[in-house]
Amino acid sequence: MYNQNNNHHLNNQPISNGKITNHNHASQPTNGSPINIHQLFPTRTEKECLAELRKHPRSYFAYQNMSPEWKNRFLGFMEGTKTLPLTYDPFFKKLFNPDIYPERLSSLISSIIGTRVTVQCILSNEDSMLPSTSLLLLDILVQLEDGSIANVEIQKIPYAFPGERMSCYSSDLMLRQYTRVKSLKGNAFTYKDLKTVYTIVMFENSPKECKTADLADIYLHHGKAAFDTGIDLHLLQEYYVVALDVFRKSKYSKDINELNAWLSLLTATTMDDLAALISDYPWMETICMDMSEYLYHPEEVVTMFSEALRKLDENTVNYMIDELKKERDEAVTALSEKDAVVSKMSATLAEKDATVSEMSAEIASLKAQLAALKK
Repeated sequence: MYNQNNNHHLNNQPISNGKITNHNHASQPTNGSPINIHQLFPTRTEKECLAELRKHPRSYFAYQNMSPEWKNRFLGFMEGTKTLPLTYDPFFKKLFNPDIYPERLSSLISSIIGTRVTVQCILSNEDSMLPSTSLLLLDILVQLEDGSIANVEIQKIPYAFPGERMSCYSSDLMLRQYTRVKSLKGNAFTYKDLKTVYTIVMFENSPKECKTADLADIYLHHGKAAFDTGIDLHLLQEYYVVALDVFRKSKYSKDINELNAWLSLLTATTMDDLAALISDYPWMETICMDMSEYLYHPEEVVTMFSEALRKLDENTVNYMIDELKKERDEAVTALSEKDAVVSKMSATLAEKDATVSEMSAEIASLKAQLAALKK
């Protein structure tokens, strides 16, 4: 595990159009002055927002069926006070779609793994052998230019994605790559054709292992298998854990580097957050402009919120089923253990009863012998 702040590859390397640039080449408004965030996200009243939404009856009906929390989040965006929740799948994919913005996802993944990579295409998750039953907010699988694979996920809660599960996901990626490459190469296939698979998991609420005193400011953790003798064999599975909640509080989060720029965007919730982001990283202005375009398409924003809620509800149900199964199995195990203890105690009591019976018989025999001697 290491602190991103100590990685020189991250420092002062923002991305513009998929290439490493410096701040002087970052995107700026045509007049050369920093943009006013409130020009991008003008303030509107709730009444004005809902009047606009009522022009789209189906969307307004979907809005009415939202929970109060999500209604407030939707209105916060439409009123120009809140950002879109980019850690949720529909919103993330709108602003990071590799078919439209290939440089954005490439830059995000590059800043995490510490190597400049280019996303070539999105891969389907349909052939995965693993069920998606945790509280998953985002799941995107991509193939990089060199043939390696990266799976980027954002988890809502830590105990839904333990290390054991990460290992399973990585192995699943490895086997799927093997199947795909072997089918393409045929008899010419060798194991050298296989490339690295990166499992990248971001946590909104990170595991307790990421929150110990000595890790209080560290929010990027890297892991891979290594031999304790130091032999260097090219193993293909690497893991990255990003603790978004730790990032928000870390003293290193204000350092200017590419990773911090993306994490600041993903964790932004208010217009002040976006204003600070553009101030530190002017090249982020284009993304904020793309986000602001949705102010004028409330029906599309409602659709994204509805899809995010549908996926969250589905995963919540699946997660609860898993938890209930786990509780049931634990209860069955506990009862079995109790039954085993009871059986053992019954056997012990039976042995004691047999011993008492033997002793009683022996006493009766001795009494009979004593009575015979007295005659």
